[in-house]
Amino acid sequence: MDCALVRYHEIALKRGNRSYFIEHLKRNIRAALKGLGLKEIRNVSSRLLLVFNHEVSSDEVATRLKAVFGIANFSLVHRVENDIKVIGVRVLEALEGISFKSFRIETKRADKQFPLSSYEINCELGARVQEKFGAQVDLTHPEVTVSLEMLPQHAFLSFERLGGPGGLPVGVSGRVVSLISGGIDSPVASYRIMQRGCRVIYVHFHSSPFLDKSSQEKVRELVKILTRHQFVSRLYLVPFGEIQRQIVASVLRPLRVVLYRRMMLRIASSIAKKERAQALVTGESLAQVASQTLGNLAVIEDAAQLPVLRPLIGMDKQEIVDQAMRLDTFETSARPDQDCCQLFMPRHPAIHARLSEVQDAEQNLEIEELTRFGTAGAELERFHFPKPVLESTAATESQ
Repeated sequence: MDCALVRYHEIALKRGNRSYFIEHLKRNIRAALKGLGLKEIRNVSSRLLLVFNHEVSSDEVATRLKAVFGIANFSLVHRVENDIKVIGVRVLEALEGISFKSFRIETKRADKQFPLSSYEINCELGARVQEKFGAQVDLTHPEVTVSLEMLPQHAFLSFERLGGPGGLPVGVSGRVVSLISGGIDSPVASYRIMQRGCRVIYVHFHSSPFLDKSSQEKVRELVKILTRHQFVSRLYLVPFGEIQRQIVASVLRPLRVVLYRRMMLRIASSIAKKERAQALVTGESLAQVASQTLGNLAVIEDAAQLPVLRPLIGMDKQEIVDQAMRLDTFETSARPDQDCCQLFMPRHPAIHARLSEVQDAEQNLEIEELTRFGTAGAELERFHFPKPVLESTAATESQ
């Protein structure tokens, strides 16, 4: 194939702002198909026509387009002259070598100037297919469906409509900072917020050298997987072990986890301001663990300087696991690691911490100094798709 037809759904509802969303979608499609010889993208009858310089691998194009937010579905197509005789010849050629006993012709006639109706086109082409291959028409459960889209100037022939991820193009909704732990939940939360058009900057808190670097290695793999949806990602690796040690030395055991989380939000807020992000994202689900009770979430969020978005807040664990498996992040997330939250973990963490007692406990800590320490010590890594390139620099370098 040398063309593809991309269809969008939610973007079509944007009315006066539709062109803004379509241009973002085009930009993201170009990034996704980098290196595959994409020549141009045309607007055609509420669709996007992708034209390649030469015939390309259908499998590779399909794999990449399936990851582009904003695409409802797409077809890998053969471009045909807008003439019923030429179309008939191309349909028969395309079916050569395919074994089938039943078929259906499905026509959408966006070009209302074409002299035949959709029904007449179906009948004309169906008769030719029956005559040459002896197959029967089956409108309900055919072995082969021949799809034809009649657009101005050309017709487009395909055999399959492939699903995209839907949502909005990454970039239309602004930037957010996602706290990614390496577990199952936070990569799914990042995916879901990208699906709403946000560009995600990742922040991972680790406890090296108190614990090994396994959580960092997992997070790098997860960010690589997620980068196929936004093409460029930035990951901040924040040293958190020393901050935890100071909290442990100054605070009663039950409150440790709540204070850990409050410090994480402060540091993430600081990084977000530097990145001009407008919100924080977490993988929290209500009442899943002790720190995620409604009371604790309110106390923890009090420390944030930006809105905290929780895409998974109403999902149960199995729903999250199912989506992680569909995203190909589950296998990586499920590997054992030494997550920073395991360090100095109290046996019985507080499940109903009160803001006043937490604030009193923080009087024993140099909050601003610890926030600066975590922000300044963060290392920045950049990820690129489709060509995976990893660069590492100190986060304090000019960007």
